[in-house]
Amino acid sequence: MNVLIVKLGATGDVVRTTPLLSQLGGQITWLTAAKNTVLLKGLTTNLRCFSWEERARALDAHYDLGINLEDTLDVAQFLKTIECREVFGAYVDSDNTLRYTENSKGWFDLSLISAYGKLEADKLKLKNRRTYQEMVFDGLGFRFAGEPYFLPEAIETGLSGDVAIAADAGPIWPMKRWAHYEELKRRLESRGLKVNVLPKRSSLLEHLSDVRNHRCLVGGDSLPMHFALGTRTRCVSLFTCTSPWEIYDYGIQKKIVSPRLVEFFYKRGYEELATTAISVGEVESAALAHLEAASSVASQGAAA
Repeated sequence: MNVLIVKLGATGDVVRTTPLLSQLGGQITWLTAAKNTVLLKGLTTNLRCFSWEERARALDAHYDLGINLEDTLDVAQFLKTIECREVFGAYVDSDNTLRYTENSKGWFDLSLISAYGKLEADKLKLKNRRTYQEMVFDGLGFRFAGEPYFLPEAIETGLSGDVAIAADAGPIWPMKRWAHYEELKRRLESRGLKVNVLPKRSSLLEHLSDVRNHRCLVGGDSLPMHFALGTRTRCVSLFTCTSPWEIYDYGIQKKIVSPRLVEFFYKRGYEELATTAISVGEVESAALAHLEAASSVASQGAAA
């Protein structure tokens, strides 16, 4: 079987798509954003990865299945130039209109290109209780059973500690940035814990190392959260405006959901109330509980 996957970004979304590699046999070609290629190249022996700018290189093969998880017209138009026996996900019809396949509606009904329109899609997203992996796996005829992320080897940075704080949110979702990270850092350090705010890195592989080298990560719905889930690093994840239910917790994540989530659900502007609704005490308690659990597991391992 020859499979093409098109998942360009965001980087966290690419990472959470990698469990599919455990289900797909044969040769796999993955098109992604250039910055993400470092996370995919060499992950499995049957995977080759090209950046979107190198997409013409994917034209050298005929595919049994094309999986398009992007919701933009340009990607769907490119997919039309590739010979795919079957397509899952977004495509363009004969009128050059962006649509999606019936078997992918579990995911795309909740998307920006939902057949129901964005307003209704957001309502469906709020009601949804299935993880991203469950929806995609199910559409492709698989059953998601907690298959882990695939991640490459990290580049060691030497940054380590008890708690890593992932404070950055980015321009698209400014309300993901919780307002109380500095206060949380002070409180945890007053308990004698080593706390590091994750720095910007030149390589995603260094960023991966920074996350992996801590006993617990505290942050929003972001790439560091996915790196934590993929490296079995316990994490406390704050959901202020996006869906906590789409994230599979792998048994190591404590989700703290804003009491005002519904009010700001999938809104991309900025309202201070969204960033302050979760209390410092609740996050501190969750982080301490994770650290205690991590210490208990480490002690049991040493005793064994």
